[in-house]
Amino acid sequence: MTETDHLLVVDDEATVRELLSATPRFAGFRVSSAANAAEAVALAEAEPPDLVLLDVMLPDTDGFEVVRRLRERRPAGRTGPVPVLFLTARGRQADKVTGLSLGADDYVTKPFDLEELIARIRAILRRTAGHRPEVLTVGALALDAEGRQVTRGGEPVRLSPTEFRLLHYLMENAGRVVSKAEILERVWRYDFGGDSGIVDTYISYLRRKVDDTEPKLIHTVHGTGYVMREPRP
Repeated sequence: MTETDHLLVVDDEATVRELLSATPRFAGFRVSSAANAAEAVALAEAEPPDLVLLDVMLPDTDGFEVVRRLRERRPAGRTGPVPVLFLTARGRQADKVTGLSLGADDYVTKPFDLEELIARIRAILRRTAGHRPEVLTVGALALDAEGRQVTRGGEPVRLSPTEFRLLHYLMENAGRVVSKAEILERVWRYDFGGDSGIVDTYISYLRRKVDDTEPKLIHTVHGTGYVMREPRP
């Protein structure tokens, strides 16, 4: 993944399309946009995107048909299908199931959080860029997602499966504050109000194992959650 990756935003609502285009541009991505399926396919053929941010409901056809057309016209040089992040209305479980069955990489539900959207875009691009194994680094800390190995300063760190998932999520969202509720949902898969105390407990486990030397990388944001980053000067 590079911050010059090209995103194609497809949504028929002008205000939503502009918001979905402006936010990734501010984050450093190149962005093209389309208001319908025909325009989206034409743009994708003219300049193949690295990821498509695609609304399910479009005026000329649905987003599922756009995915089918894009997959039929795989651009030269790609070793796999173009990644797709679907936008779906709240409660449309059938849309999510259909999108994932077509090979979509992820989906977000409207209304969506813009910071979470950027984090998901980056996560998809890391997973799909050249289909290389994902290795995340923050300072001297490195996590090999495929090999399920963690090192700090070159020294191996042994983690439980839950500790590994938590560390992976923090590193995948490095630089962004993630709330306890979000961690519960993404790491423990709770979609209800779980006990946030378990997050604090496992953060303390991680700190003892991967953050027991300077500089500290896991930071508490009181009243909000946690963020993984190198200390600010």
